[in-house]
Parts: sequence; structure tokens; C-alpha cells
Amino acid sequence: MPIYEYQCQSCGHQFDVIQKVSDEKLTICPKCNEKKLKKLVTSAGFKLKGTGWYETDFKNKKKEKKTEKQQKNK
Repeated sequence: MPIYEYQCQSCGHQFDVIQKVSDEKLTICPKCNEKKLKKLVTSAGFKLKGTGWYETDFKNKKKEKKTEKQQKNK
């Protein structure tokens, strides 16, 4: 899901929100409760969930292989 950045034009509060692409834009500031939120244009940010991604499946396999090799050499 994409991470969007918002800024309140009333109080200047800036924050990030994880939202679906289909979700409506936020309009009310969580800090001052004014209807002055503006979605900012930023670089793309997103979260990969589930299996099949580097973070969940492949990141630690290199360490495991090194450990196996070290144990065989002993």
C-alpha cells in the first residue's frame, strides 16, 4: 500500500499515512481538526507485505549459507 504525506495549511502539521490507492484523501487535520489538509507530492513510498519479497524470503538466506559453510569447515 502506498504511503502518502499530508500537511495542514492551518497549523503546518505534517504526517505520513498508509492508504489504499482507492481511499479518499484525508481532509481533517488530526492535530487542529481544521479542514485544511493538503496531500503533498513526494517520492513514492510503499510497503511490501506477504511472502515473495526480499525482506521476508531472501534477506537472511546468505547468512544461513555462510553459517553452514563455517560448520562444514570445522
